[in-house]
Amino acid sequence: MKDKSVFICQGCGARSPKWLGRCSACGEWNTMVEEIEDETPPGAIACAPAEPVLYKDIEDVPRRRIAVGIEDFNKVLGGGLVSGSLVLVGGEPGIGKSTLLLQVARDMAAGGASVLYVSGEESLEQIKLRGDRLGVGDGRLYFLAETNLERILAQAERLEPKILVVDSIQTVFSARMTSGPGTISQVREAANQIFRYAKTRQVPAFLVGHITKDGTLAGPKSLEHVVDVVLLFEGERDHSHRVLRAMKNRFGPVSELAVFEMTAAGLQPIPNPSAFFLRERPRGEPGSAVVCTVKGTRPLLAEVQALVSSTLFAGNPRRMTVGLDHFRTAMLLALVEKKAGYSFAGEDIYLNVAGGMSIDEPAADLGVIMAVVSSLKNAPLPQDMAFFGEVGLSGEIRSVGQPLVRVREAQALGFGTVLLPAGNLAALDGKDLAGIEYWGARTVREALQRVF
Repeated sequence: MKDKSVFICQGCGARSPKWLGRCSACGEWNTMVEEIEDETPPGAIACAPAEPVLYKDIEDVPRRRIAVGIEDFNKVLGGGLVSGSLVLVGGEPGIGKSTLLLQVARDMAAGGASVLYVSGEESLEQIKLRGDRLGVGDGRLYFLAETNLERILAQAERLEPKILVVDSIQTVFSARMTSGPGTISQVREAANQIFRYAKTRQVPAFLVGHITKDGTLAGPKSLEHVVDVVLLFEGERDHSHRVLRAMKNRFGPVSELAVFEMTAAGLQPIPNPSAFFLRERPRGEPGSAVVCTVKGTRPLLAEVQALVSSTLFAGNPRRMTVGLDHFRTAMLLALVEKKAGYSFAGEDIYLNVAGGMSIDEPAADLGVIMAVVSSLKNAPLPQDMAFFGEVGLSGEIRSVGQPLVRVREAQALGFGTVLLPAGNLAALDGKDLAGIEYWGARTVREALQRVF
């Protein structure tokens, strides 16, 4: 029988009988790759037909947590690894994913667990060089330089490790498929096979996946519905810190966050990220505002910097943002012009979150506005004042979640005042907040009048 080819988008997985310059599903250009369709049924495990079961008859299965050795990593996982779980760690190439997982493998092997670390990108000699730098010592830590999926699973069956690490999923291929490594078909097949191994053996497994800066690479994005946990490891190349964030977790809270610093000895957890990001904040400079944001269950203070200067391009001022949503920022600028009477028509505006952090929470709206107006008026904000609050299109300041943990984080770092939504004041009444004041504002105009 003649082989049947199909074109598959490596961005979203859409299929087409012919090549398309632009994917009709996701709109991405030049992502259609020809693959040979496998007419044979996938090698699924034979099993009896499923029968419906009443909820009361479902047996409770205790989920045992396994500590990974790095406390902040445990928090992001929701308290540790769950037996039989499949964890995808995604990030840009070179950001430190392999270093992080090698440290995890090192710590778990030192604790007595057997670990199989499979590398499809580096030789054993290259791994040893990094291992020496990270202090990998004795223990049942096995390394395998292999890309063939069937051989990897055969070695895993033989060694029976307690932890399996595959670095990276894009390099692994199944011999029963005709498409090349890294294609969406190969990535899915490899992930499904490892998924079945993890569930049947109750062995937690890590998959490393490379993504682009905007997270659009097909492999990892298309696997988010297969794996149990999706962790995003991100950071700027020019900064030493790295952020590990939970994007999906079937066994714990999402959006949990851990901050690490890249050093010569590997990744070191930063116990107090707020102090870390504010340690070089300038004093008495206009355009600097501290916002109280929450990542998962962790409060975090970050500095929003604004620079407003006269434009060189009449009628076409520049608007640039780093670490903030560009469209939301444009909305806030338009709102300040309409509701507060400030004009930015002849001004270039640059916004940045210091330290390479990114903030996507609407609670930062009030801080962004304060930073911009401060730079426009060339008037510094009070050094010991922090802000949080979502701003609506009518100019109202809306309540946000977890106001108490935000204020207490500011209190712990020595801030004297917090400007927040008036609707959040009731949640702070009667709480132990000695040494810090909190002001409530209902509108942007009221907040600006209070500060300036």
